[in-house]
Amino acid sequence: MTANSDNATARTPAGAAGGPAPLSGATDHRDGPWRDPALAPGARADALIAVMTLQEKISQLFGVWVGASDEGAEVAPFQHDMEEAVDLDDLLPHGLGQLTRPFGTAPVDPAVGALSLARTQARIAGANRFGIPALAHEECLAGFATWGATAYPVPLSWGATFHPELIGEMAASIGRDMRSVGVHQGLAPVLDVVRDARWGRVEETIGEDPYLVGTVATAYVRGLEAAGIVATLKHFAGYSASRAGRNLAPVGMGARERADIILTPFEMAVRDSGVRSVMHAYTDTDGIPSAADGPLLTGLLRDTWGFDGTVVADYFGIAFLKTLHGVAGTFGEAAGAALGAGVDVELPTVKAFGRPLTDAIAEGLVPETLVDRAVRRVLVQKAQLGLLDADWGPVPAALAGVAGA
Repeated sequence: MTANSDNATARTPAGAAGGPAPLSGATDHRDGPWRDPALAPGARADALIAVMTLQEKISQLFGVWVGASDEGAEVAPFQHDMEEAVDLDDLLPHGLGQLTRPFGTAPVDPAVGALSLARTQARIAGANRFGIPALAHEECLAGFATWGATAYPVPLSWGATFHPELIGEMAASIGRDMRSVGVHQGLAPVLDVVRDARWGRVEETIGEDPYLVGTVATAYVRGLEAAGIVATLKHFAGYSASRAGRNLAPVGMGARERADIILTPFEMAVRDSGVRSVMHAYTDTDGIPSAADGPLLTGLLRDTWGFDGTVVADYFGIAFLKTLHGVAGTFGEAAGAALGAGVDVELPTVKAFGRPLTDAIAEGLVPETLVDRAVRRVLVQKAQLGLLDADWGPVPAALAGVAGA
């Protein structure tokens, strides 16, 4: 994919913003080969990793759940009953990988939300010594999930059209709306093949036929990616096949049925759409949670199908390795299991990839090479999106020329 900057008309130097100062005593690295868009994204990522501290690398591997200000001020960390409060002043000097749903947490005017996001991105870039902004993601299954945005038919209707070209046009329109206000990644489409109507998310699925699902989803991905948005295949794999249609229940399925029914749409999309992200499923199959399934997330997805993008966690999915699946005794063990399997980014906020991961590495329980592998994928994607460019600016196209933006 070609690089897509947040703002093609109004640029500001990275680091011109306010916010917390970079760590005292740390060498400022706002200039370097990673700023050169003429270099390959991989080379830019490698040059950056070579001068990052462990904490700076880890900070690129998680998001923070935020909500836009209805007055255009910086976003505020979203308080969730499953997580502790996040201290942005403590996190930002090390950098930040993602912003979770800056528009979708609470209804705000899209223009005001864009201003709030732009001011936050300026703060994030100004706080770390490399001037790297966050990647902002949003839900977009049936349209950009924010107040006032166009709502489109749900995926069951996509499948009923038998018209992938139309679905591609719809996705491109959704993507353009998102990109114009500073969003980079969309958490769609859903490729779960559903055959049990008791499952509570049937309306999010395209249908019961693997080929139909794969064909329509591939068209959606192409449209979203053509608009400069990182599409995200989900939920990999088997979420919709949970026993008795119960959400988060185990999947009781043999290897052949899984390959023929569940995995086929994902393979079609990975091989033929240019998709740049995949989200693991909550469920476990034959006792192995998807978030800790190395043969699935690395052996099949990457080594066999050739996927080279990022694998992101379904919300709280890494922590669930401890609290739900019980395959990890600590959050540090959960972080190591997910990283080892091939998960690159913890969403929606930092839990396992925070202090637990740092401590596990210090204790020799998790090799730092796993962090390097994941952060390279993240930084390659940020380079593709124009977020490492020397002339990156936080103001999105929709606010270009607007006073105060």
